[in-house]
Amino acid sequence: MTKNTKTIREMCDAHNVTPRTLRFYEAKELLFPIREGQKRLFTKRDGARLKLILLGKRFGFSLEEIRQLLDLYHVDDDRKTQLARAYAVANDRLADMERQRDTLNEAIEDLKHQMRWGEKMIASTKQNSGMTH
Repeated sequence: MTKNTKTIREMCDAHNVTPRTLRFYEAKELLFPIREGQKRLFTKRDGARLKLILLGKRFGFSLEEIRQLLDLYHVDDDRKTQLARAYAVANDRLADMERQRDTLNEAIEDLKHQMRWGEKMIASTKQNSGMTH
């Protein structure tokens, strides 16, 4: 729209999201576009917030965790509180992801083991059926 604002379409194109996604984050009070009638105009601040929201979602943060981190941006301590809280949340999320990875790795190994057993059983039934004919 202007150099300092973007339309919903421009935001969607810039961040590879749908209009529905932007309206959803607006409804959740994570984004605060300027309203001109039915038209939404997004500021650079909204763009920066959206980048953080998408990054947080990629890492598996809940919307409430993302909101809390975004809200800390306004605490007047040179972002120390926000950075410390973001680090703590990220550390917890990393531990969760590593536990999930370990569980998934175990399940993959179990499945591979079962498939090797299945291959042996298939091969043995082929051998046995070949002997009887």
